Amino acid sequence: MENVKTTEKKQTAEQKPSIYSLQLDELKDWLKENNEKAFRAAQIFEWLYQKRVASFEDMTNLSKALRDKLNETFTLTTLKTLIQQTSSDGTIKFLFELHDGYSIETVLMRHEYGNSVCVTTQVGCRIGCTFCASTLGGLKRNLEAGEIVAQVVKVQQALDETDERVSSVVIMGIGEPFDNYDHMMSFLRIINHDDGLNIGARHITVSTSGIIPKIYKFADENMQINFAVSLHAPNTEIRSRLMPINRAYKLPDLMEAIRYYVDKTGRRVSFEYGLFGSVNDQVEHAEELASLIKGLKCHVNLIPVNYVPERDYVRTPKDQIFAFEKALKNRGVNVTIRREQGHDIDAACGQLRAKERKEETR
Repeated sequence: MENVKTTEKKQTAEQKPSIYSLQLDELKDWLKENNEKAFRAAQIFEWLYQKRVASFEDMTNLSKALRDKLNETFTLTTLKTLIQQTSSDGTIKFLFELHDGYSIETVLMRHEYGNSVCVTTQVGCRIGCTFCASTLGGLKRNLEAGEIVAQVVKVQQALDETDERVSSVVIMGIGEPFDNYDHMMSFLRIINHDDGLNIGARHITVSTSGIIPKIYKFADENMQINFAVSLHAPNTEIRSRLMPINRAYKLPDLMEAIRYYVDKTGRRVSFEYGLFGSVNDQVEHAEELASLIKGLKCHVNLIPVNYVPERDYVRTPKDQIFAFEKALKNRGVNVTIRREQGHDIDAACGQLRAKERKEETR
């Protein structure tokens, strides 16, 4: 499952690499190789992430020769906004077009504690969860680190108009982040860097559907990034029905990897648990879930699912959601119900892309 077969799309010229993909040290190395002073890297980062300029020509404290070299070598990854939906609760969903014509979703969510951005890591997804719109049409390609960074920059530029700031980032958009591991890790380091977007590690959350080898690798990274696992089931039978990845990476092995993560890092893991009517939402399922995660430093985030027209699942009634929550609490589980946001727009992950770009999701 590690190798990705990409699909080429319309592109008139070879795409230059995104400067947003470069770590600060990598930019210093490029400058030295091009007979420029390494200290210019910090200046360039300031233009990119603090001043958030739209072109290299705006970097006015750099020489014309250096600006020309940057322009010849790199692109300032530009995401074209195809659609911008705003919910009555302030949630904004963006549909961005990439350089090759593919599209991705990015979501700005407003909370009492600040503004959170949910980013996408792949064009489409190959994990095949049976409840998710993101997987419709399969995987087209991975995003480069700079294309993920550009999503946060783009949202921050929108917030600049009202003097607001992106305070947290969740990697829970379209795609499986651990299926694009190297680019995801590069993205994390760039947005966390003091000279980058300077978003604290404890304000960043990455979620996986359960690619076990990468969970071990992520644990060994020794980062303070928050970690979430899309669990959605209390046993192997139901999880395999909802998430075909469970056939490749079995639930007992997944739980063993999660225990390794908790033991290695000392950090809590969050379990994302979508509630699907009459599938996984009964009190007996809650009791089974409590047994499965017993002894783990963890938190369960219950998610009332958004309706997806292409899928057959129905939302769990409110009283059943509360009964499920109560059953977990009675067994000592730390649990919350996710606050619903964007209910009046295409809220489900991948739903806007599926609706507007049918050629990509067939």
